[in-house]
Amino acid sequence: MEKNQKIILVAGALITLGLLAIDVFFALIALVVVLILLMSFHIMGETGNYLLIAADLAEDAREVIITNTGTATAQNIHVVLVPLDIEFDIPSLGPDERSVFGLSSMISEAKAVVTYEDAAGRKHTRTYPLTALMAGRDPMKPMFPLFDR
Repeated sequence: MEKNQKIILVAGALITLGLLAIDVFFALIALVVVLILLMSFHIMGETGNYLLIAADLAEDAREVIITNTGTATAQNIHVVLVPLDIEFDIPSLGPDERSVFGLSSMISEAKAVVTYEDAAGRKHTRTYPLTALMAGRDPMKPMFPLFDR
């Protein structure tokens, strides 16, 4: 935990103790807020090196887009397009970076098997279906526009 986070938690604990002298209910409310801060800091620490690589097909079905949607740098990325028998490597991708691999012709359906390493050298493998019918579409998008989406 960082120094600033510890200072915030200690200040919250002191405020809770101060409110305990005034009223128990105020102290309980402050204690709940301090516990929420503690959980938030813990979750932030765990997701600091989260790694997730996504593979998508471009709108024109002539490019495969590899995106690092995590918060850590992915290294030694190896992508295999099945059954097209196409393989390519990407040395590394930082957080929110993307790499585009051009194809010689359009593809209608394929499967991308993505293998990558994190900073500690652990290998991860994910499989993504690629289809031209769903290229660029968000399956979670609502039918009616909400909140400027």
